[in-house]
Amino acid sequence: MIQEVLRSLFKKPVTNLYPAQKLEMADNYRGKLVFHASKCIGCRLCMKDCPTGAITINKVGEKQFEAEIDLGKCIYCAQCVDSCLKKALETTKNVELAQLDKNKLKVVFNAATEGQAEKQA
Repeated sequence: MIQEVLRSLFKKPVTNLYPAQKLEMADNYRGKLVFHASKCIGCRLCMKDCPTGAITINKVGEKQFEAEIDLGKCIYCAQCVDSCLKKALETTKNVELAQLDKNKLKVVFNAATEGQAEKQA
């Protein structure tokens, strides 16, 4: 055991100094979901495939849909992304999602805010 302790004294730590240093996420990391309303055709396959029911797709106009995503329910499995035929959903590398208010975890993406920041529900 003493050998292991002495050996670790001269090794570089494997932990990150978060939040002082920015985290580098892998290319295939499944973080916060993003919805592109212009690509959505309203098939609702993402809703059906979501194991936790975190996604709700609502029709807001002729061929216009909005998505409400409850990040508190989402388990970030990306099953919705895989099942979307038109690639209207995608994952990001955003990992800083913690909130004190659970209502801020409900995010609504709609056609009116396409290309802008989403609004909180």
